[in-house]
Amino acid sequence: MLQQILDQMYIDPELMAELSEDQKQILFYKMRQEQIRRWKTHEEQMEAEDKNPTCMKTGKKKVQFMKARDGSDWVWVMGEHPNDKSIEQILQEEALLTAAKLAEAEAKVLREKEEAELQKRLEEERQRLQKEKEERENEMKRQQEEAALYQSIKEARLALERMELEKKRQEEEERKRLAEIEEKEKEAKRKSREFSDLMREKRSSEIYTSLLKKRESMEKLAEENQSEVETNWQEQEKKAKEAELQMREKARQARTEYRESLRRSMNILQATQVLQNSTKPAPSNNKPPLPPKKHLIVTSAPGITNKKPRPLRPKNREQVVSWFQKDEKQKGSGLDPKTGKVAEWFHGIINRSEAEAILQDKKSGSFLIRVSERVWGYTLSLKETSGLKHFLIDASDLGYQFFGADQTIHDSLASLVLFHKDNAITVSGQEKLLYPCGQRSDPPDYWELFHSTASEITSL
Repeated sequence: MLQQILDQMYIDPELMAELSEDQKQILFYKMRQEQIRRWKTHEEQMEAEDKNPTCMKTGKKKVQFMKARDGSDWVWVMGEHPNDKSIEQILQEEALLTAAKLAEAEAKVLREKEEAELQKRLEEERQRLQKEKEERENEMKRQQEEAALYQSIKEARLALERMELEKKRQEEEERKRLAEIEEKEKEAKRKSREFSDLMREKRSSEIYTSLLKKRESMEKLAEENQSEVETNWQEQEKKAKEAELQMREKARQARTEYRESLRRSMNILQATQVLQNSTKPAPSNNKPPLPPKKHLIVTSAPGITNKKPRPLRPKNREQVVSWFQKDEKQKGSGLDPKTGKVAEWFHGIINRSEAEAILQDKKSGSFLIRVSERVWGYTLSLKETSGLKHFLIDASDLGYQFFGADQTIHDSLASLVLFHKDNAITVSGQEKLLYPCGQRSDPPDYWELFHSTASEITSL
């Protein structure tokens, strides 16, 4: 199971929930080792490709930096060259340019507005003069008609001459009036442009000043925010360091547990070998010693797997029942070797909450082993003074061991329980299996594992 997790570098969250804290730390330690190994392998491959000239033919893109005279990568840092402007000069020029553009836009709008009003006034004046001209012409025409009716030819001619002279005089006055209007229009436009230019310079100065004030306020606000961010960052860094110290302490405890488990297993192995050698007669020839018993073998070799490969975890409850009846039932899993009946501590497929409910009112050291519905194995649930703990037990063709590498492998669940009655499960927790917890229901929760009907349970 561990090797499959390391190959995939992934563990299902439901399976993760079944692990104890110590088992989680051991898994994290092993996965970290695998990450480092893969990273080193990748780095070695990349270095080999860089040194191999044929890699350029594969079409891979490669980045090359410009080199300086001393052979190092060429780097340009803004502000170090004598011709480079400082950041203050760049910001000042940018502010001046922005202020000039804004002022020019405002002056243009003002100038266009004044010119439109002046053009409107001039057009009204022209229309008034045109109207007066038409009225005078109509009046002169009427007077001519009246003179022709009531006066003699000589008087009519004199009147007509007078009207012609009056018409020429009025036309001359009208031309002078229009010339004055045009001159006034030019003068008004000139003054409008001068006023617009003056307002543009004034507004440019005002906008530049406002931009400087805005920049100062933004810098002040940025400093205040930076101070707040710095304070928050320091608090987060402090919390992160504390969390890291806690994680390191847990990892250290897991490594200690790992080494202690290995040392303990090796001590047992050596003691067993010494005991076997002392109780057996001296051999008559130089035959190699017999291998140790299976329950004392300690291994972490990735090549040791089950004979029949199976998925990392079962899909449903029916698969678990089928697995137990075909494989585990033949091994006598869950049975007491002394009586041949189901052991008091053995339970069927119950979940964590049900196991905790059974152990809730029990004293420290009470335990049970339940069939897991999430992995091919079992879960040890233990009541301690500090609370309830759960340890995942991996079941394979080699035997039974707690989840992790280099753990002591036992030939049966009963052997595991007997071993940890006197030997602590972890160095840090010093957990021992003292008081088995039996059934609370009838029929018992393990009946579907051993029998097809409840009537067959009476023999156990």
